[in-house]
Amino acid sequence: MDMSPWPITGSISALMLTTGLVKWFHQFNMNLLILGFLSTLMVMIQWWRDIIRESTYQGLHTKQVMIGLQWGMILFITSEVLFFFSFFWAFFHSSLSPAIELGGCWPPAGIQPFNPFQIPLLNTAILLSSGATITWSHHAIIASNLTQALQSLSLTIFLGIYFSALQGLEYFEAPFSIADSVYGSTFFVATGFHGLHVIIGSSFLLVCLYRMYMCHFSSTHHLGFEAAAWYWHFVDVVWLFLYISIYWWGS
Repeated sequence: MDMSPWPITGSISALMLTTGLVKWFHQFNMNLLILGFLSTLMVMIQWWRDIIRESTYQGLHTKQVMIGLQWGMILFITSEVLFFFSFFWAFFHSSLSPAIELGGCWPPAGIQPFNPFQIPLLNTAILLSSGATITWSHHAIIASNLTQALQSLSLTIFLGIYFSALQGLEYFEAPFSIADSVYGSTFFVATGFHGLHVIIGSSFLLVCLYRMYMCHFSSTHHLGFEAAAWYWHFVDVVWLFLYISIYWWGS
């Protein structure tokens, strides 16, 4: 494999993005944030382009290269698990022994939590359904049934977008904000980062849908799709933990 410029340029872009976010919070200036976002988007597009060229047209993704890519995805998802673990730690640390400033109760005094059997339950059904449809798509690829693979993957992407729209509506109608004690902080940070992961996963699946339509995948060689499916299942599982702990138990 040729040396790639995208890891270092991606790191610089991510640094610009996070620094720009801090600058926006403190100085209300979005210039660096927009520049970081655009550069990150450009790196994503070109990195994806190079991997598609290497695997599909140049035939460079041998068995050994594929094993390396699989381990890279496994380690990335492991780091994401630990990322969300810190949010759950913060939530349970605050909720199992509420401080006197919170009224000694959970949810804190004055906080009106969401009803877990309304939009959150619907979102749970949507994400679980999307997990089933992406598994259907995977089995269709293995069976070389392109029509079913395209239909089920399109349905998965639709469910992901539908989930994001419902979560946006939930945020818009929320009776509390991120500034409302540790409850608001843990709720919006945990569910917000999960929502961001759903958007990232949906973009991942959109690229896979394009590649599937262009016949880049075969029944024996479709690692890009498998990586996207692993990520999507991870997003599903995290949501189940969020729903049970924050929406249901935490309310």
